[in-house]
Amino acid sequence: MQPLQGLGVLVTRPAHQAANLARLISDAGGEPILFPVLEILDPSDQTALLATLSRLDAFDLAIFISPNAVNKAMNLILARRSWPASLGVAAIGKGSRRELLRYGMENVLVPENRFDSEGLLALPSLQAMQGRQVVIFRGEGGRELLGDTLMARGAALEYAECYRRGKPTLDAAPLLHRWARGEIHAVTVTSSESLHNLFDLLGKLGQQWLRKTPLFAPHEKIAALGASLGLESVIVTPEGDEGMLAGLIEWQTHQTP
Repeated sequence: MQPLQGLGVLVTRPAHQAANLARLISDAGGEPILFPVLEILDPSDQTALLATLSRLDAFDLAIFISPNAVNKAMNLILARRSWPASLGVAAIGKGSRRELLRYGMENVLVPENRFDSEGLLALPSLQAMQGRQVVIFRGEGGRELLGDTLMARGAALEYAECYRRGKPTLDAAPLLHRWARGEIHAVTVTSSESLHNLFDLLGKLGQQWLRKTPLFAPHEKIAALGASLGLESVIVTPEGDEGMLAGLIEWQTHQTP
């Protein structure tokens, strides 16, 4: 028997990013149920972003916050120019590094253990930043910790906001019917914003189902949000789609007598 045989798994990733996780779940015998609770959109106004891209040669280090930041920024950059040979590259996590590799970026600085801003800031090469010019590629309204800390260490910093997040208009009724029939056994989310959107989109009835269904998330911050929303079981998994799959399999193994 496959490790996720008979398990219905809700996948909430944006539609264009859900295929790999859905395939992994399916290959393990589970049924991926797609319900994309987040949209990744272009910025409302790209003027400031394009101005920053025209000055890439002035920077010493470019940091990418997410795979979405990589794809949105690199497509714009490579349509206009080549990547400056002298510009170093860093990423928050393995997913971003994997996307950067697709664009030919091989020497990517990434955290060693903790895959978030705190993990990146702990690296020895980011301690003494006096006089270094840094650009952070991110979505609109991202966390300030990374930028604020680098500036406190002496860096000159700019943000390049290359996408914005939106909550799609979805009909949750078919999903609630499946929940009522006992067909959804696990929920996966990959960001706090996704969990907020899912909670809102489900409405009062769906929120009751969600609270009783194990939630799988790759970060303690998401788990803390889940607990604050009243979810009864939140499992923190390793990062990335493979980490999510590993968490699901480990949990399911313990459910099977």
